[in-house]
Amino acid sequence: MTSALPAFASSEIFSHLKKTLPDFNQDRMQRAYNTAQMLYHDERVGGSRSLLLIDQVCGMLPAVCEFCPDEDSVIACLLQHSLRSSSYSIQQLEKDFGKNVRNIVSRLHLLSHLNADEWKKSIEDMKIMLVSVSDDIRVILLRLCLQVYLLEHLSDFEPPSAMRFAKESLQIFAPVAARLGIYALKYRLEDRAFPAMYPVDNDNIASQLDVLHAEDGQFLPEVTASLQAAFARESMTVRVTAREKHRYSIFQKMQRKSVADIRKIADLIALRIIVKNADDCYQALGLLHRLARPVSQRFKDYIAFPKPNGYQSLHTCVIGLPHAPKSLMVEVQIRSEDMHREAEYGIAAHWMYKEGSAVKRSTYSLQLADILKQQELVNEEIGKSKKGDGRRLVDHIYVLTPRGDIRELPDGATPLDFAFLIHTDLGLKYKGARVNGSIVPVSYKVENGDIIEILTHPTPRPSLQWLEQLATASGRAKLKNYFFSHNRAEFLARGREAVNEELKTRHLPLLDGELSLLKIVDGKAQTLHEREDLLVKIGMGSVKTSSIFRHVGLEKAGVRRVQVRKTALSKKDQLITIEGAPVDMPYRFAKCCNADTQKPRPNIIGFITRLGSVTIHREGCRMMRDANSDRRVKAKWVGR
Repeated sequence: MTSALPAFASSEIFSHLKKTLPDFNQDRMQRAYNTAQMLYHDERVGGSRSLLLIDQVCGMLPAVCEFCPDEDSVIACLLQHSLRSSSYSIQQLEKDFGKNVRNIVSRLHLLSHLNADEWKKSIEDMKIMLVSVSDDIRVILLRLCLQVYLLEHLSDFEPPSAMRFAKESLQIFAPVAARLGIYALKYRLEDRAFPAMYPVDNDNIASQLDVLHAEDGQFLPEVTASLQAAFARESMTVRVTAREKHRYSIFQKMQRKSVADIRKIADLIALRIIVKNADDCYQALGLLHRLARPVSQRFKDYIAFPKPNGYQSLHTCVIGLPHAPKSLMVEVQIRSEDMHREAEYGIAAHWMYKEGSAVKRSTYSLQLADILKQQELVNEEIGKSKKGDGRRLVDHIYVLTPRGDIRELPDGATPLDFAFLIHTDLGLKYKGARVNGSIVPVSYKVENGDIIEILTHPTPRPSLQWLEQLATASGRAKLKNYFFSHNRAEFLARGREAVNEELKTRHLPLLDGELSLLKIVDGKAQTLHEREDLLVKIGMGSVKTSSIFRHVGLEKAGVRRVQVRKTALSKKDQLITIEGAPVDMPYRFAKCCNADTQKPRPNIIGFITRLGSVTIHREGCRMMRDANSDRRVKAKWVGR
């Protein structure tokens, strides 16, 4: 089976996979590679001069393999752009490679539309979205590895695209990698994006570092060697490494402290001491403080009090290390091997760890639970810069329009919510929806990465039953407003009838023309229009009929009776019968023709007003010539 494309079996990718995934399904991987080549053809990466999509997805794999991926992750990496093709559906993807691959790819497809220049929300919102969509750790790892790859090939892109990748890396992806504790990718993103985004500042810092090296010499190797020997004399097995602070970190600190000279940066030089376990961390700290003088108030114990992203280490600053310039302040991090792995890979370390030369992975369901727990901690960190916004990551999902625009919905939303979110008319004309190319019921719960297309009627045809399917308050409000304004007379009549039926069962007087029963609600006087609004809500089902009696002080039947004023309207109830009108619909005689005062009594006709009452006119009245025929009802005098 693998002979179809022998170049794959003999490629560097294949050898990487053999080391990382020695038991991977070669036939399945070959099919994924064949599918990628078929779909991408000679397609280039957007904004590039020559970089091909197939080269991009294959070029990412060495970085991905560093995180000990599973087989589905590698296949998703190869097929991450497959949904761009109109000839390959998400259903076909799931059929060919399973639900896991489908879920990862759909989320990667969504994140591919995340553009800082076009996104209307804040950078913090974009960070929240990135983590929220990546509820599967494999998604965010693949997305971060893709960003690293793009930065490594900035010269292949047109300047606007290259600048956008650099900007997004510094503002979105690197901070998210830090908040998830994946510092291995954070520093790669920053080291590659900083020179492209801030070339003048990068050159300035590089020049100052060169001067510093020329004056002080290359002392770090001697410092590390002397420390290594000192720990060996104490029979401690440690690994000491040294580094200069990353240039972007130097730049940020210079900005915060408003300084131009890098010598004023206290922790410009950093040492890392890696020991076996937590107990050895504190023992190594004691020895270090005997070798050099600790700086007051520069000690932090992140082992006893880890950072929100799970980071653990002891941090201290010392002056006077052997073989270092006497006045040079050096930051030292002391951590165990496990802490170091977590510091490099963050939440990714929950599902990959090394034991000898064999690579093992924990059960994915358990790992995912740990990751979601970590994401709650990350949300707290992000929330510090979101004033008053305490929403949880899992409360929001992100979907795509057919044009690729990103839309945010609450968890549990339906395609109907999506339709009302796009436009009120789209929601009112809702006929059905296609999600990822398939027709779905109105009750379907949309998921992160879904591509939603709304099918419509030519004219609005909403249903009150939709209120049960809408998860968004705005969608429900828009639907209610439509019925409130367009079907007011109908719902007013329904509400009146429902209240009168309840009044009958309680042996109370029926509603009069002025709706006196509703004159005082919750101790507040109501205008006639407000009383009618309440009946409309009852007719729509938004308010329960029985609840009205509690608000007007008649919770118990017969406790208090409403005094209904006997009006001329109630006396005339015996004079006229109206055909086709709801029970007890009030009526009045129009003043334009005064049919009730004419002798002999003329033929009459009724007209249902928007307020739910009937106006009685004489047949042939000029006011009825252009009246809506659908609102006309037959009326006649009793006895005729």
